[in-house]
Amino acid sequence: MMDLKTGNNALIAVIRREIERMISRPFYYAITLLLPLFSLFFMSTIFNNGQMDNLPIGVVDMNNTSMSRELIRDVDAVPTLKVTEKYNDQASARRATQKKDIYGYIVIPENYDDRVNDDKKVSVCFYYHYALLSVGGEVLSAFQTVLEPYVVGQVVEEAMELGLYEKQAESFVMPTNQKFFLLYNPDLNYAIYLSYPFFVVFFQILILITSLYIAGIEVKQRTAKQWLDSAKGNIYIAIAGKFLPYTIIYWIVAIFSSYVMFYLFNIPHSSGIFQIIIAFLFLILATQALGIFVYSIFPVMGITISIASMLGSLGATLSGLTFPVPQMYTAVRILSWMLPVRHFVLIYMNLVYGDPGFKYMWSNYVYLWIFMFLPLLTAQRLKKSIMDYKLEKYE
Repeated sequence: MMDLKTGNNALIAVIRREIERMISRPFYYAITLLLPLFSLFFMSTIFNNGQMDNLPIGVVDMNNTSMSRELIRDVDAVPTLKVTEKYNDQASARRATQKKDIYGYIVIPENYDDRVNDDKKVSVCFYYHYALLSVGGEVLSAFQTVLEPYVVGQVVEEAMELGLYEKQAESFVMPTNQKFFLLYNPDLNYAIYLSYPFFVVFFQILILITSLYIAGIEVKQRTAKQWLDSAKGNIYIAIAGKFLPYTIIYWIVAIFSSYVMFYLFNIPHSSGIFQIIIAFLFLILATQALGIFVYSIFPVMGITISIASMLGSLGATLSGLTFPVPQMYTAVRILSWMLPVRHFVLIYMNLVYGDPGFKYMWSNYVYLWIFMFLPLLTAQRLKKSIMDYKLEKYE
């Protein structure tokens, strides 16, 4: 058994050794500082307009009259949409949509004005690309907004012809007067609910890959035995000392990014920044632990980095930012709980949107704690691999 003093000296020796390695290699500056700060800058500016606007759409005008041109102007007046192209037929518009030259198109049929003037039913169809979920949803909403008055107006006119008063016809068409009160994000600003979580998703990919790299490079460069010797043969001290400097650096970046997002860019939050950066520390530790766990099971850097890239990329979808997790298949929904970033996003949403209390977040903190203890299950396997040099034949 190692006494406390010897353990502390071994931990300090491992930390000093890792700091020397970090300082001597410019690559470490890139993966610990430059890339996270670049992702912060990128995510904080990508939604600088607040909302999606001027999404390119097309028009197939088979009527070519003043009435159809008025409809086109109404569509183009919606801030979300921008009519960029007119097509002679639907096949051309469809190909352009599939190639993503446009995100949708509207079809005005022949004799549109004649049928409207004769009070006959006429269909104005619109098509949109829904492979890109967020963009497709915006285009659909914009189309519905601009075409709804045309549909309602025609129904009201038909009802008035049957003898109803205008108010009666309107109440028949829309029996409920809907009013929407948007909480926490009344402007529907994308920056408020996407910028910070997307930064976190990208950041956790960097943390995961870095955790695998700094362990794997020791094996590849045949210095893993020296790493273990500096810890007096204690694999737990070796892991703690090696990863602690990165934990501190990443947490400083997390604090800085939180300050930039919540104070410089004025993202509203209900709980204050302190609880968010504490949750971020939990995420960093959990992600590093997941990286150590994966590398201990598959101690080959090429394989583990591929696995880390896959897990990190899945975090963007399974975190619930791009698609609601409750609507996913059961197996996929269960898988989402096996990623630390999913639990951070849930904590973040609770803290930012209303802060309902710890009782709604405690389970997510418990999951993050469980991730932190994963290396305890496989640390001895990693030590055995280092001692036996079983990894060398793979590199």
